[in-house]
Amino acid sequence: MGKKRKHSETEAAAPLKKDESAPERPKRTLLGWKDKAEDAEETKPAPGFRNKEKVLVTCSRRISFRYRHLMLNMVSLLPHCKKDSKVEAKSSKGATLNELVELKGSSSCLFFECRKHKDLYLWMVKSPSGPSVKFLVNAVHTMEELKLTGNHLKGSRPLLTFSSNFDKDVHWKLLKEMLTQVFGIPKEHRKSKPYHDHVFAFSIVDDHIWFRNYQISVPHNEAEKVARGGLDKMTLVEVGPRFCLNPIKIFGGSFGGPTLYENPFYVSPNQIRALEKRNKAGKFAKKIKAKTRRKMHELSNPLEPDEFADMWKDDE
Repeated sequence: MGKKRKHSETEAAAPLKKDESAPERPKRTLLGWKDKAEDAEETKPAPGFRNKEKVLVTCSRRISFRYRHLMLNMVSLLPHCKKDSKVEAKSSKGATLNELVELKGSSSCLFFECRKHKDLYLWMVKSPSGPSVKFLVNAVHTMEELKLTGNHLKGSRPLLTFSSNFDKDVHWKLLKEMLTQVFGIPKEHRKSKPYHDHVFAFSIVDDHIWFRNYQISVPHNEAEKVARGGLDKMTLVEVGPRFCLNPIKIFGGSFGGPTLYENPFYVSPNQIRALEKRNKAGKFAKKIKAKTRRKMHELSNPLEPDEFADMWKDDE
């Protein structure tokens, strides 16, 4: 029998194994094999600013059908908005709406407030820190009412155009920035289409903001493609809706706070209706005064008795 080797000799005789592990297989996807390097490149965050604007659109109770249709038109034009149920228009509506905006994960709010079934007020708010603007909405024409020939893709991104008057005063610059943030649809939003086929036009006339929506129409045959430089025949066709915004006040907070701007030319609809009633009451008062003057004139200038009044009467 041979001698047993010592344990130390067996360890020295055994060759050292290198720690070589087999390379991992690439990940298989529907489009083919995917390496780790490509996966790491895709997971890197994209540099730059990403717009995550979300708008909450709601209205007050007892709103008229015309103003409700206007609100639904705005919901169809803004794919990045969220519609909520009606809110009671009370003094505590600011706290309620701020809580709703926070629960919905939104950063802005459009609140349509109807009063006396006649007057429509629009609150445009940046939540939670403000600012907020209160408008009086006039000259409302909805899409169903106008029946215009224009038509554009639902969910497409609009081009925002502003008149040169927005750069004159500070409050107009603030309103321009708020309108840009609220009505500008974020790029690559999940509900938006990556096309620009309509225009939102905001223009200032007589200290009012007039809103128009136009379709960008380029007449061409289906077989022929339109060259990028040859857009001379491009026209704008109105789609709707139409409305006019009269700014009342700009507040520093959300649905309130310190007053940053107050419109000195604003006259409330209640005052206008009161003046019309006074004018009508003035016409009635003039009629009554004319009647009393006539009576006083008749009393001061009585008619002389007629000598021949009883001439043709038979003698009894």
